Amino acid sequence: MKSGVLIINLGTPQAPSPRAVRDYLAEFLTDRRVVELPAWLWQPLLKCVILPLRARRSATLYQSIWMDEGSPLAVYSRRLADKLQINLGEECKVVLAMRYGQPSIEAGVSALLTAGVTSITILPLYPQYSAATTASCFDKISELFQQSRVIPNIRLIAAYFDHPLYIEGLLKQLTKHRSAATKNNYLLFSFHGLPQRCVELGDPYQQQCLTTVRLMAERLQLTNDDYQIVFQSRFGKAKWLQPYCDVVLQQLPAQGIKDVTIMCPGFAVDCLETLEEISKRYRELFLKAGGEHFNYVSALNDSVEQVNLLTSLVCQKNQKN
Repeated sequence: MKSGVLIINLGTPQAPSPRAVRDYLAEFLTDRRVVELPAWLWQPLLKCVILPLRARRSATLYQSIWMDEGSPLAVYSRRLADKLQINLGEECKVVLAMRYGQPSIEAGVSALLTAGVTSITILPLYPQYSAATTASCFDKISELFQQSRVIPNIRLIAAYFDHPLYIEGLLKQLTKHRSAATKNNYLLFSFHGLPQRCVELGDPYQQQCLTTVRLMAERLQLTNDDYQIVFQSRFGKAKWLQPYCDVVLQQLPAQGIKDVTIMCPGFAVDCLETLEEISKRYRELFLKAGGEHFNYVSALNDSVEQVNLLTSLVCQKNQKN
């Protein structure tokens, strides 16, 4: 029996152009797990208003962070998959896929089956579970095998928000990015937002975010006055998880907090939301509001700590959840 691992990240446009961004957003925002509105209401709004407006604006934002090798999310995800392959060895084939865009989940599954894999571990790069992310990946996998005569053994790693190696990796990353001048900065832990209605319907995402930070705070021996949990990247007029990151950053200087260190534990690799939204736009908001020092802690990316974490998850070593 040969095993395989399908690493899945959210996805990214193929190029920082309005056309490529529009194609990516169209697939992303058509997923009923992402936008839980009736199609008759959402589709006209999406096609006639949202895509034309957001595609051009988002393309400009992507251009500001684009790397020589491509989108940061794609670059770091590829590097991570390559290093995981080295760790796991030839007995386990590792394939990277994106939930939206390329390389697709269909292509990833096909590559594994062509390699003779009979057991697949599905590893979405989402530490905290949400129906809009992890469940959507599982939906796609299930859809692919609905008409298959033979289905391989499939194991889904639904979350790893409290895995000891995940917490340890975050702590090491924070220590690495905190200099002597910033070690006493006020800490903000920013997670991607989610409509409040999703939590009210039973989504465990918010609670898992809180647990991740609680475990970190205990290790760091933080008091409630030392840090805060916030949520970013909200969209539309609905109520999302609060407090909002941008609002808090603009309020802190008036409260006497002018030195901030911020990290985003929910993002496995750096992407538009961390490199542009947090590190650029939100930095400017904080400084304009009277802040003096803004220190962004990068994601785990393809660090040794993250590679070891994923290796442990795949091999079921020290796995708690």
